Amino acid sequence: MKKRYKITGMTCNGCRTSVESTLKKIPKVQEVAVDLETEEAIVVSKEKIPIEVFKNELPDKYTITEHIKEVHNLSEIDDDKIIGKSEYQQLFPLFLIFGYISVAAVLLNYNPWNTHNFMLDFMGLFYVVFSFFKMLDLKGFPDSFKMYDPLAKMIPIYGWIYPFIEIGLALLFLMRIEIKIALMLTIILLGITTVGVTKVLLDKKSIQCACLGTALKLPMTKATFIENTVMLVMAVWMLLN
Repeated sequence: MKKRYKITGMTCNGCRTSVESTLKKIPKVQEVAVDLETEEAIVVSKEKIPIEVFKNELPDKYTITEHIKEVHNLSEIDDDKIIGKSEYQQLFPLFLIFGYISVAAVLLNYNPWNTHNFMLDFMGLFYVVFSFFKMLDLKGFPDSFKMYDPLAKMIPIYGWIYPFIEIGLALLFLMRIEIKIALMLTIILLGITTVGVTKVLLDKKSIQCACLGTALKLPMTKATFIENTVMLVMAVWMLLN
């Protein structure tokens, strides 16, 4: 069944992510979509769950109340919600961005073609774009990131500085400075993140991917794993050659 709730006390995307994560961990809850602007949550569950259960799980700063209106079908949920969208629809922004990055890297190196420089430009542009989206909600990103990145979970400050690390790596790749160091850092950082992503996928958890920040509300899927793997393969190949 699906029910709509009003949740107050959320002030940023970090709050939204925290509320969404907390509600998803409640037994019998199958899916959750929280909207920061409307302060609404759609909860899909196997059976009716007393609102007291939600109140007990959520921190005191949040207030949850039931909406009189029931949600009878998924079409009532706005298009920007995760629930009801196909995996392709949810990940379309990610595919689009990868396409733009690939085309830009090709155009920079097609005449004459240089595979080595193509990879460096691809990785540099990758970091530029992905750090940009993280910067759109710098406060909310760390909370989403630590939900699956082992290092961000152990060292919270790491989540705050990660977007700046990406900017630094972008400059190293695009300006061809200390490439070896940039490649080793890419392998280490993305390797750690990939371990966390793999664990989430194996556990079949439904959480938000923070690869493009919190603004696009991308779900954690196999595409996230593939995205990291592509970068890791490039970094390892260039380091060995």
